[in-house]
Amino acid sequence: MDASERKLFVLDTNVLMHDPSCLFRFAEHDLYIPMVVLEELDASKKGSSEVARNARQVSRFIDDLIGQNGETDIDQGLALPAAGLVSQEARAPMEGRLFLQTTILEDDTPLVLPGRTPDNSILATTLGLKGQHSPRRVVLVSKDINLRIKARVLGIPAEDYQNDRVLDDASLLYKGVSALAEDFWDEHAQHIRCWQEEGRTYYSIEHLEHDDYFPNQCLYLDEDQGLELIVRESTPGEVRMEQALDYRNPRNGVWGICARNREQNFALNMLMDPEVEFITLLGVAGTGKTLMALAAGLTQCMEMKRYREIVVTRVTVPVGEDIGFLPGTEEEKMTPWMGALMDNLEVLGQSDDHGDWGRAATADLLQQRIKIRSLNFMRGRTFLNRFVIIDEAQNLTAKQMKTLITRAGPGTKMVCLGNIAQIDTPYLTETTSGLTYVVDRFKDWSHSGHIILARGERSRLADFASQNL
Repeated sequence: MDASERKLFVLDTNVLMHDPSCLFRFAEHDLYIPMVVLEELDASKKGSSEVARNARQVSRFIDDLIGQNGETDIDQGLALPAAGLVSQEARAPMEGRLFLQTTILEDDTPLVLPGRTPDNSILATTLGLKGQHSPRRVVLVSKDINLRIKARVLGIPAEDYQNDRVLDDASLLYKGVSALAEDFWDEHAQHIRCWQEEGRTYYSIEHLEHDDYFPNQCLYLDEDQGLELIVRESTPGEVRMEQALDYRNPRNGVWGICARNREQNFALNMLMDPEVEFITLLGVAGTGKTLMALAAGLTQCMEMKRYREIVVTRVTVPVGEDIGFLPGTEEEKMTPWMGALMDNLEVLGQSDDHGDWGRAATADLLQQRIKIRSLNFMRGRTFLNRFVIIDEAQNLTAKQMKTLITRAGPGTKMVCLGNIAQIDTPYLTETTSGLTYVVDRFKDWSHSGHIILARGERSRLADFASQNL
């Protein structure tokens, strides 16, 4: 690519602290880091939060690049290798270069920008680069919406950092549940096979070219036929499906909980299946995510003895910061964040057979098998034979989600719960959330399952509020 055709991207501090590897994700285009950005990185490097770790990693990347290129080449720009390959030997042929601000650009800051805040300094630097490199396209990249607005007011092209975007639109997210066509049986009539094995019903059909099946995908026909199937194996020539167990029937209740709709029934099938080791449940408030996960965990810990205990963790807002000077142990510090857990334990611990004493004893027994842990202390841990529930997972970044999932040891099942429409973490959206990331990356794995719970079952008051407020 000709040098005049390459764009010059000016990086804001929040982009570098959001994804340190962004330095290697702009292909053949050039990057520019203003001096004020380096100052902000230096101010943010102290501490154990994710932001501080990312700031330190950016500094290490830049230091490695300077060491590889030599300090005398800083003015001419530092050659950028491919993503993640920062060693001299592994460098891929790329034309893009990283420029650090080494001179003071002509100060033509517009009078409409009051003061010399870091954001205004970045805008002034970008304006100076536009004048210096005209007609080359200079673009400001920032995750700060207000900074992008101010840039456009000044005539500066501004973009969000989109490399971590999993999907173009949240509506494209894999739903995990699909309706079968009305002519499904007619289309597959000649190659369908049905049999029973260990009390379960299985179906085998021909895999047609236009069919697209994922492992543990949930399929159903209309309400009249009431057939609910789970894809167990999909090969180019054959698709093998299993009929879902009916957890609406009280005889199949899970710790006294029965499914109230189709999606909940599929979710309980996943939660109770030992072969499905990673599950993501998405849904708005009141769809039963936490209640079903706890009920399935208690049944498999207390009755089936599949797991030693339940480990529950969730994101504390603000994410990654210290949980404060609350009294007590780690578990006692996390208690204020676990109101949803306690509410559901009250439901699961209800029993009128033994009066108040029986309910109190049951509550104590349940709490002995449920451990509450903070995300801040997950690095280096390994969970063996645990049933791990990650609540409010939509507030995790892709990197934080990877850190948590890689804690799983042999015999551990992980369940991620969340609602991507309710994200509280700055700079995360529905398309960049770590929960969206793992749903998309795990949909082809044969030991994972995903369900989007559509219907609220909390109460008619809550349902009306969700629809009308």
